[in-house]
Amino acid sequence: MPIVTVQVTREGTTPDRNSVTTEEKAAIIKGVSEVLLKVLNKPLESTYVVIEEVDLDNWGWGGLPTVQYRGMRAAAAKS
Repeated sequence: MPIVTVQVTREGTTPDRNSVTTEEKAAIIKGVSEVLLKVLNKPLESTYVVIEEVDLDNWGWGGLPTVQYRGMRAAAAKS
């Protein structure tokens, strides 16, 4: 019985949203489940997918909080 946890930042794909939509979550669950079916032959009914939305303040990489890292990358891209 596979259990897959998918973590995403709590922000939408457009400026007026601040979370992943129900439809997007359903697509993630379906897609992950189908990958496990195709790759590992795990039945859909035995695969659990957990989606965790993480506040943007609680996410970072490159040694920086996400907002700062993105700002740094945007500035570098303009140079």
